[in-house]
Amino acid sequence: MKQYRTVNNLVGWITFLIAATVYCMTIEPTASFWDCPEFITTGYKLEVGHPPGAPFFMLVANLFSQFASDPSTVAKMVNYMSALMSGACILFLFWSITHLVRKLVVTDENNITRGQLITIMGSGLVGALAYTFSDTFWFSAVEGEVYAFSSLFTAVVFWLILKWEDVANEPHSDRWLILIAYLTGLSIGVHLLNLLCLPAIVLVYYYKKVPNANAKGSLLALLASGILVAAVLYGMVPGIVKVGGWFELFFVNTLGMSFNSGVMVYIIVLAASIIWGVYESYTEKNKMRMSVSFVLTIALLGIPFYGHGTSAVIIGIIVIAFLFFYLSPKMQASMKEKYRVSARTLNTSLLCTMMIVIGYSSYAIIVIRSTANTPMDQNSPEDIFTLGEYLGREQYGTRPLFYGQAFSSKVALDVKDGYCEPRISYNGTKFIRKEKATPDEKDSYEVVRHKTDYKYAQNMLFPRMYSDAHAQAYEDWLGGIKGVQVPYDQCGQMVMVKVPTQWDNIKFFFIYQLNYMYWRYFMWNFAGRQNDIQGQGEIEHGNWITGIPFVDKFLVGDQSLLPSDLKNNKGHNVFYCLPLILGLIGLFWQAYKTRRITTPNGEEIEEPVGIQQFWIVFFLFFMTGLAIVLYLNQTPMQPRERDYAYAGSFYAFAIWIGMGVAGIAQWLQGKLGEKPASVIATVVCLFVPIQMVSQTWDDHDRSNRYVARDFGQNYLSTVQEEGNPIIFTNGDNNTFPLWYNQETEGFRTDVRVCNLSYLQTDWYIDQMKRQAYDSPAVPIEWSRLEYVQGHNEGVAVRPEVMESINNFYKQNPEEAAKEFGDNPYELKNILKYWVRSPKEGLQLIPTDSIVIKLDKEAVKRSGMMIPDSLHGEIPDYMSISLKGKRMLYKSELMMLEMLANTNWERPLYMAITVGSDNHLNLGNNFMQEGLAYRITPFNTTQLNARIDSEKMYDNLMNKFKFGGIDNPDIYIDETVMRMCQTHRRMFIQLATQLIKEGKKDKALKVLDYCSEVIPSTTVPHDYIMSSSKEMADDYLTLGEKEKGEAILNDLANKSVEYITWYLSLNDQRLQGSYEDCLRNFYILDEINKSLARANAAGGVQGEGEQQNKSDMASHYAKKFEELYEVFNKRVGGGAGRK
Repeated sequence: MKQYRTVNNLVGWITFLIAATVYCMTIEPTASFWDCPEFITTGYKLEVGHPPGAPFFMLVANLFSQFASDPSTVAKMVNYMSALMSGACILFLFWSITHLVRKLVVTDENNITRGQLITIMGSGLVGALAYTFSDTFWFSAVEGEVYAFSSLFTAVVFWLILKWEDVANEPHSDRWLILIAYLTGLSIGVHLLNLLCLPAIVLVYYYKKVPNANAKGSLLALLASGILVAAVLYGMVPGIVKVGGWFELFFVNTLGMSFNSGVMVYIIVLAASIIWGVYESYTEKNKMRMSVSFVLTIALLGIPFYGHGTSAVIIGIIVIAFLFFYLSPKMQASMKEKYRVSARTLNTSLLCTMMIVIGYSSYAIIVIRSTANTPMDQNSPEDIFTLGEYLGREQYGTRPLFYGQAFSSKVALDVKDGYCEPRISYNGTKFIRKEKATPDEKDSYEVVRHKTDYKYAQNMLFPRMYSDAHAQAYEDWLGGIKGVQVPYDQCGQMVMVKVPTQWDNIKFFFIYQLNYMYWRYFMWNFAGRQNDIQGQGEIEHGNWITGIPFVDKFLVGDQSLLPSDLKNNKGHNVFYCLPLILGLIGLFWQAYKTRRITTPNGEEIEEPVGIQQFWIVFFLFFMTGLAIVLYLNQTPMQPRERDYAYAGSFYAFAIWIGMGVAGIAQWLQGKLGEKPASVIATVVCLFVPIQMVSQTWDDHDRSNRYVARDFGQNYLSTVQEEGNPIIFTNGDNNTFPLWYNQETEGFRTDVRVCNLSYLQTDWYIDQMKRQAYDSPAVPIEWSRLEYVQGHNEGVAVRPEVMESINNFYKQNPEEAAKEFGDNPYELKNILKYWVRSPKEGLQLIPTDSIVIKLDKEAVKRSGMMIPDSLHGEIPDYMSISLKGKRMLYKSELMMLEMLANTNWERPLYMAITVGSDNHLNLGNNFMQEGLAYRITPFNTTQLNARIDSEKMYDNLMNKFKFGGIDNPDIYIDETVMRMCQTHRRMFIQLATQLIKEGKKDKALKVLDYCSEVIPSTTVPHDYIMSSSKEMADDYLTLGEKEKGEAILNDLANKSVEYITWYLSLNDQRLQGSYEDCLRNFYILDEINKSLARANAAGGVQGEGEQQNKSDMASHYAKKFEELYEVFNKRVGGGAGRK
């Protein structure tokens, strides 16, 4: 056994070194897109990120950031942290596999044979390396995100319960359970996924403590584990905040003490209660005190108080009463032994609870740092109530899980006092700190609103299609929803509403949520991946494949006919289902593993020894995979792939992959003997992870890629260097990279990045009103009472009142001017006399055409380009049309406030990636200078001044950086590709504008530089996404026919390849790709027109050159005719849309 431990440790650490080395070699040297820049910043500066936060991740990331040589390497250090933690996860996976296999293979722990040792080590090595090189885990291992850290917690906790299993009968073995509890508490400060390990842990505990375990007992153990998960997730995590909030309200509002005094008292009382309970259960001096202290601790933790308001109190009292009744000494004495709760159990439970609370206390750093008003302070969780909202992720809304509305359900209506009102349910009360009218006023909390949800008239069990915003997507995924018509009482008027049937609902669950959003990811990791392009069910994008031609042809068409850009996609990985097959072998070997034993009467029988292990691994697999599918209840049109959420499930399957080695070795033993069989099985199965790494290396190697950092800097470099500009953003990828550059690398800290999706909240407006580094406060003059939550959430646009206002000014001009200013429709007057008016009923916008009086000298000083067509004459007013808007929401009011107060001397910009819905109808006032539009007082559309070519030229040619995308070995995933295409479009827009201005030399330099820094070898030309046809047309206009026609040739060939691919599909699949096929015919036709124009404009040329051009034009024209003829025949055969 000693030799076994030595070998086990040695091979385990070798596995760690392999994994950690691979991950450290392939990390991204800076921040990545999505949440990574934010997490890195929160770690470096200990700032407050998005809910529900990751405080323990922050603390550990901060430790790693101390090793950075300068701010530019901070992200690299945090990424190294993820790489090393992922390597450690592989180490514990190895040890978990070897533990489980040893239990099944070895009959005598003190005499492990060489063959058994090789089998065990081979199983651990193959399973661990298969997971090392799997798509999902490797992706998280090389970036600064929480999922690598969370996976490590999963691996350690699972290994610890197996470690406990070995020593469960020894004294003080409960210390392993207490350590597990502590790590569980810490893991809450990283991600809640680790809680899903608890059912597997409970099963290990049950099987060890109950030698004669049966199915009924197993089910009861699983039920208990579900209660345990609920107790932590829905009891302890929100309960501590809930009970702490009650203490806070009592001490502040009732006793008149200062903010947070109640919380401090609560912490002291809770700590005292836990210590008392531990002491009483350890000494066992008084059973009544022992029971009381235990129940009091559970109550103070808030576990019984499920729900909100009065119902939570009633449920809590009932649970507490039942628990006290059950644990009372008299009741315990009257019970059978197996139903009694021992003092040791209570003591261990309290110690585990204490350790969870200690681990969970890492959230104190969130409150402490929020109180310090850090520049990034999302949701500003400065007190117990805002912390509760932060932990509850309330800004993301809710979704029904077991019973609720369908996407077409209507809100239930009630008639009250002759009015029709929606039926609502109350889900708690929103408390905030009351704004003081005077400094001497006492601290207190006030109710801003009650948290409510609409009740629906049509509901169903297990609602999977619930979002009205995705109604068409649900229809598309199911190929139409027939549904059923149900009556709906619309306040006395009966109408019929079509709702999906339960079968429609179940079909969507299996087709989309289970198959597309889980099984597809699972097969990516263990069968193969078509490419890395996120699709919405298309046959050519992001599906799973095997690499076996006839199987793939059946699944997703003939992959050999795929267009070359998809065929050569680095995310195209084929494993030939080898990991899947090996995992299935391991699964069945474990489940059916038996051992021959001799009964007391001398009879030899086969005893099942693997089935209990199987259920343990299975429920780890289920809870971290399928259970998450059920819980997330995902809608279609997800903004990114979500496979990272299921990494724990793939971890569990990797255990079975490792066991596959033992299964094959056992099968070979009967033919070759133990040792040769073990060696052959191990060596052969090692080719599985070798095949995996040969496929996955190129699409997981992010070394030398600086795209997220550089493109974030490009946004900031776009804006003017003088005047402390403000740039409006609204998404993860046009906000977080900018924050990272400012907060971590200190780049352009004079710029204020203002996220419009946050600007609707009071806490974010607070932050905008504070100075941040070199950026002065945003000019918002509203008092906090005017924008605090519940106030001015939205203001109606009421142009119909203009007539009465105009009459008022005609009849009483002096009084009207005194009441509403000289011009009632001027922005400053609207904000002052209407929106912010203290008078009841005036909080509205009295026009749908706002004007801003212009300070002409300020406009001239601003640095913006004055359109030539104005001839130096700046208009007196700027006009903002609100036509089509019924309401202006708080974020839009804040934008108007900035427009009113910056006086054009503090430049305002809108990132070009912000959707037009957030433009406040200012689109006609935009002037592009790079990755942002400058907001000007001019109608740039009418004045034909949409681009400031001088500034944009300087930005693109001299300031912008491109993250190394000209390197042919760099991996460009879909997110990066979209950003690259955005940059190419900018170059093309600039070149087109320069051509219009007659600056052809500059235009040619722009196009050539674009081809150099964004080459087609790494970022293929695309007709739609990167406007490459316009690039070709610009080259042709500039006389660079060879360059232009080369791009047209690429685009035409791409369309021909896609059309050929679609036409290779059967009729049903062609029908599904009908619109895509038609789009490519349109593209090919447009390119043929450009080629024909190029030929016509060719002039006098050499015979050979003219022949080549003629051949290209005629070639694609002929291709178009041939393919369209085939298409027409296929459509006529029934492939067209019905």
